[in-house]
Amino acid sequence: MADTAEGFSSYVAARHAALTRTAFLLTGDHHAAEDLVQTALARTYLAWRRIHNQAALDSYVRRVMVNEHTLWWRRAWRRRETLTAELPDRPATDPRGDPGGSAEQDGDLWRLLRALPAHHRAAVVLRYFEDLSEAETAEILGCSIGTVKSRTHRALAALRAGLTPATTPEPAPARRDVR
Repeated sequence: MADTAEGFSSYVAARHAALTRTAFLLTGDHHAAEDLVQTALARTYLAWRRIHNQAALDSYVRRVMVNEHTLWWRRAWRRRETLTAELPDRPATDPRGDPGGSAEQDGDLWRLLRALPAHHRAAVVLRYFEDLSEAETAEILGCSIGTVKSRTHRALAALRAGLTPATTPEPAPARRDVR
């Protein structure tokens, strides 16, 4: 039992920050990200003795986080929460090293990422933030590689459309014939 607790503790110490960043990108909220990581780590601890491939631990924990996050947004009681128009005061720089500090500074991109459907956001986060392959992302999300490709394509198209200002094409300048 001591070996199990020691191995799990060292894993958590090494990977907690990275898992929290991924959870933050999935949830869009620091507190929900912390809850998601804690839930995923609790489930991982319960399965720790059954996990034989220690190299696949990150994939296992990410899969638990994606599944748990999906359960959260499907639950009816989560829909009863109301958003407020004003955010509470908070410091410009978080002394704890808020994992979303730099993402929030990106303004429009962050707003667009949060507006994506959860399954599109999960695909983008796993593919581009976690730098996983299409096959690894498909395994974590429990879907086919083609589904990962289409979700990623649609999500990126939505992000590009939101970031690209709608401009009308300017007429081409008149050609001058210089001889």
